[in-house]
Amino acid sequence: MPTGVAIRDAREQLFGAAERVLLRDGPNALTSRAVTTEAGCAKGVLHRHFADLDAFLAELVLDRISRIGDQAAALRESAGTGTVAGNLTGALTAVFGSVALVIVGLVTSRDDLRARLRQATPTGVPVLAEAKAMIASYLTAERDLGRIAADADVDTLALTLIGAGHLLFAGRDGTPPAAGAVRKVVTTVIAGVAGEPLS
Repeated sequence: MPTGVAIRDAREQLFGAAERVLLRDGPNALTSRAVTTEAGCAKGVLHRHFADLDAFLAELVLDRISRIGDQAAALRESAGTGTVAGNLTGALTAVFGSVALVIVGLVTSRDDLRARLRQATPTGVPVLAEAKAMIASYLTAERDLGRIAADADVDTLALTLIGAGHLLFAGRDGTPPAAGAVRKVVTTVIAGVAGEPLS
């Protein structure tokens, strides 16, 4: 796009371009030029809206974290419906089947980005920490409804599910695990606390 021509929704266009570069080429390929080339705009557009590449990437990560917040609200509202195992399987697939997995790789590969994100996510790995909070919140609601044991340690269960889910989805080059494999992990983790049949 020639310099001087306005682009609509520059922020979202740049975020979308960054996601495509990340998914296709990985975190090491993510440069200002790669993003603006993918977006079809002049390189200066990114720097007109963001102080530098790490400021742009921090905003991208925070935007994607806010999407986990939306997923968390929907998951919590699903408490008491369907099955706990089915709801958790769907939640893990939604989190790790999205761009979140490559965002985690991006965050762990860039020290300056991680430092900027510490203001919003002081502990844990950004995206994974929010996903863990989402699962813990849902499990708390299910515990309150009596669908998992009253003494269930929801924080440990959530950490275990997020860690296992991350390992299950990682390194698959765009081919997600079968739904049955995700469900097996979920049912194994919650087997001792589930108040419903797991099969």
